[in-house]
Amino acid sequence: MLVRRNADDIREIRPRAALAALMVVCAMCVLVVRLYQLQIARGDDYYQQSISNYRKSLFVPADRGLLKDRNGQVLVENRPSYDIFLTPAFCRGKEKEEVMAKLAADLKMEKEDIDRMHRDYDRAVQSKDKLERFKPYLIELDIPRDQVDVIESHRVELTCVDLIPSPHRSYRAGDALGHVLGYMSEVTPEEMETHAEYRRGQTIGRRGLERRWEKELRGEDGKETIAVDAQGRKLDESVNQLLIPEDERYIPATPGDNLVLSLDQRLEELADKSFPGRAGAVVVMEAKTGFILALVSRPSFDANKMSQRITRAELQALNEDPLKPLINRVMNENYHPGSTFKPVLALAGLERGAIAPQSSIYCNGGYTVGNHRWRCDKPSGHGALDVKRALQYSCDVFFYALGDRLGLDPIAQMAHSLGFGQPTGLDLGKEIPGIIPDTDYVVKVFGSYSKGHAINAAIGQGEINVTPLQEAVAYAAIGNGGTVYRPQIVKRVEAYDGHTLQEFAPIVERQLEFKPTTIQSVRAGLVAVVNEPGGTAYATRLADIKFAGKTGTAQVVTLGTKQKLNPETQAYLSRDHAWFTAYAPAVDPEIVVVVINEHGGWGATGAAPTASKIIAGYFQFKAQDAANRLASDIADAGVTMPAHGGVERPLPPRENEQLPPEEILPPPIDPSPADAGPLVPHLN
Repeated sequence: MLVRRNADDIREIRPRAALAALMVVCAMCVLVVRLYQLQIARGDDYYQQSISNYRKSLFVPADRGLLKDRNGQVLVENRPSYDIFLTPAFCRGKEKEEVMAKLAADLKMEKEDIDRMHRDYDRAVQSKDKLERFKPYLIELDIPRDQVDVIESHRVELTCVDLIPSPHRSYRAGDALGHVLGYMSEVTPEEMETHAEYRRGQTIGRRGLERRWEKELRGEDGKETIAVDAQGRKLDESVNQLLIPEDERYIPATPGDNLVLSLDQRLEELADKSFPGRAGAVVVMEAKTGFILALVSRPSFDANKMSQRITRAELQALNEDPLKPLINRVMNENYHPGSTFKPVLALAGLERGAIAPQSSIYCNGGYTVGNHRWRCDKPSGHGALDVKRALQYSCDVFFYALGDRLGLDPIAQMAHSLGFGQPTGLDLGKEIPGIIPDTDYVVKVFGSYSKGHAINAAIGQGEINVTPLQEAVAYAAIGNGGTVYRPQIVKRVEAYDGHTLQEFAPIVERQLEFKPTTIQSVRAGLVAVVNEPGGTAYATRLADIKFAGKTGTAQVVTLGTKQKLNPETQAYLSRDHAWFTAYAPAVDPEIVVVVINEHGGWGATGAAPTASKIIAGYFQFKAQDAANRLASDIADAGVTMPAHGGVERPLPPRENEQLPPEEILPPPIDPSPADAGPLVPHLN
């Protein structure tokens, strides 16, 4: 009986043991799978989170590269400041609400900034990337000194908040260079998704040079790693040294590269000060290199203000301003060129044989084709004129007839060869191409072609639209004999220690081959515009500098009645645009100056005086620089200067040095009414 009972017990125990063994095996399998998940599949994530429980990494912002003018004058620099960041992982639940309420009060935050602070927090904690909550995000940038003191005084309550010293841009040049230099603003979430090198809260370049040269200017951020407790409070230095390897505690930032521009800050200030218009542009460019010396686009914006947290109301005001201050008029605004386009007609006509340098066209006050009559600005007519006199007096009838003889396509071909109708390639970002119509364009837009299109184009009206920068490129080519340069504004890139990384040479786009008589005739006309009685810019000539140029007055599009503008603004916007384009000196020119004064009236009075002042200033600065170099050379040679200003002994010429020929200056101009001649209203 006992043996039978033991056998029965054994039969009952075996299934229970097997079940228990199975359960143990299953538990082990579950444990192995879980260990695999924790240590293998997601080991790196949990390792990083475990590290983040006792260490916090703060970025060390890099100094952004400086922007300097050609003489080393700093235009944009960095100033010390503080940004406020919050790390979500160290700020949870009730503490989060208290911290955010405290920040909103201490920083006097607007509602939209408070909402953004909450949105950024939620985005971090809800991210699929669990490490995102350990990354600090920007609360407020560039806070004033008094707010820094307030935040520092509440460090005990704000353990999840960090004050990070951050260099911020300081734009010294004022509004005049806003479009050229650009500004800074915070990266967007979309930009961070497409650019791995961007971090949350980082500011990057917007517009102008700041955007175009972002990669070179930005530098590389460093990193500081510190030991913290679960609330994000920094532990003492001994613990910090124990937990953080020495090579991870502090990685210094690498400053960005500097840009040395071709701009001359003195000339820039003079151009801005001399320009009388509410809106318009000024371009000053070297005629034999294409390097830009000064650019003015008015109205502009305050780059310092734009680089801070600009409010929606302020941004809306800029966007709704009828004068459009956010548009760079130098390269992103179209204008009818008016009579400044007439040299293009003269070049095309002379090259094509439609007119000879000494042949003439008679002006009787108008030009008639079919039932339409185009009037000249002088109702009684100018009489018989050759190319030189037609440019000097800016006779419309001469160019109506010449445009009729040529037709639209030869005009368009000459304009394109000079750089119109296409981007110039200036390294400032995108630019519009303008419009130079040919026959195909007219047929496509209007359905048919007529002579009137060429006649209107002949005086820079109709469908023709150009930018001030294109004008500078074209007139430089006329002045230098046919070389079309690509405009540039960056001379070289320097490392933060000053050594040159990259230097830029002039870029020739193409070389135009004109007949000698062609270029001579057109140049003679442009010289006569300024320097001979009756020339449309004769009143703005200079006594000691002979320069050439062309005035222009361009009609504007009639304003629609639906625009709700006050009468004063309506009257202003209805006036013609004033143009003047010049190069100086008249022989072997060094610079080109373009002035477009929107709604400034006549080119002779609304634009030419500004160009004249800029040309005079350029040569004055040049003389000052030469005198300074001479004084420096004398000092280096150890030669003393006597009281009367001469040297005590002659200096031997340098090796291979040739003395320049003596310059014969014209006698001073007597600015009397008799000398200036009668002032006749002139629309060109």
